[in-house]
Amino acid sequence: MSALEQLPEIDNGLLRFLTCGSVDDGKSTLIGRLLFDTKTILADTMNAIEKTSAKRGMTAVDLSLLTDGLQAEREQGITIDVAYRYFTTGTRKYIIADAPGHEQYTRNMVTAASTANLAIILIDARKGVLTQTRRHSYLASLVGIPHLLVAVNKMDLVDYDEATFERIKADYLAFAAQLGIKDVRFIPISALAGDMIVDRGARLDWYKGPTLLEILEAAPAAHTEKAEDFRLPVQFVCRPHDSANPELHDYRGFMGRVESGEIRVGDAVTVLPSGASSKVKAISIGTEQLERAIHEQSITLLLEDEIDISRGDMIVKSAEAPAAVKQIDATVCWLSETPMSPARTYLVRHTTREAKAKIAKIDYRLDVNTLEQQPVTSLAMNDIARLTLKLAQPIVADRYAANRATGAFIIIDESTNNTVGAGMIG
Repeated sequence: MSALEQLPEIDNGLLRFLTCGSVDDGKSTLIGRLLFDTKTILADTMNAIEKTSAKRGMTAVDLSLLTDGLQAEREQGITIDVAYRYFTTGTRKYIIADAPGHEQYTRNMVTAASTANLAIILIDARKGVLTQTRRHSYLASLVGIPHLLVAVNKMDLVDYDEATFERIKADYLAFAAQLGIKDVRFIPISALAGDMIVDRGARLDWYKGPTLLEILEAAPAAHTEKAEDFRLPVQFVCRPHDSANPELHDYRGFMGRVESGEIRVGDAVTVLPSGASSKVKAISIGTEQLERAIHEQSITLLLEDEIDISRGDMIVKSAEAPAAVKQIDATVCWLSETPMSPARTYLVRHTTREAKAKIAKIDYRLDVNTLEQQPVTSLAMNDIARLTLKLAQPIVADRYAANRATGAFIIIDESTNNTVGAGMIG
């Protein structure tokens, strides 16, 4: 019986995690190994990568082909775009984001990391901690990923040497202390051979900790580690205007996705930015009536009082109301090939609300390799900077460290409607 078949039948919820690291550290192979050993690869997919591997003269199946989906990626043997893969072990569902290692694709990694709750940072056992390792660790910390797992890969190429693993662990911990990274675990693996991924294998007997899959199975899901304030950005106001149905004639439901926290019938709520207050009369998902709604549920709220509410407003618990602000300090990753211009007006989209914005000042650009703060007057693609935005209309925001959904925003070019930047408040 395999290690996977021995797992108990329980539901640990959804885990979104990211794999990152330097070029050729084996990110795509690791994901391929996870999918292969958890038996979640379709037969036709397996046949296709077996044929491709054979064409390349390989004696074994190249599992990295499962994630390197672009033709350019397969030709170069690198990851360019973010590849998302889904699998389940029977006890938990997973969404994996395979992020590119190259610095020129920093924006791709930031996008992938923004929703992850755990990051696997791969290190080649032969090379140790590299500049890209430090960069990816910083980016993972920057976007608020709460749990880091450092996987020292290619242990088969260093004869599964424990001293090599311990040296890399010590080097990384010294660097992590500088960034203030606290929750980090280490595991030796061989993605190619499958050691310590799903099954333990026989060649890392000196490592007494859990396998990579066991760590993933036990990792906390999003929204479960601390109490969160209730936030419901209003997406749509439902008014059926059905004169034939008396129950629907005066129906006024406020629809949206619960970004954090929970709400119950009878709770006192405040609508922002207006500040009007009421109580929750009813909660529903479709035709199902609920007494309580929690994070990531898309719901309809009915309130006891007639209040002017429209798309872009935020419904919060009255005791947990944040301030509405027209100026924000944020860390921004510039995503566009067109440089940022402080002379231009942009659109800031925060949850369901949009506001025109100007760049008030750029404090500095951060060199993600050295963490040096550099003075700049504009931003180029992949730049990460600290800046201040002034808004034409107020937004209801939390600090990103407290709430990743209401502490994040995107910047839109008004003329093209393209997303040109992503920001984190606080």
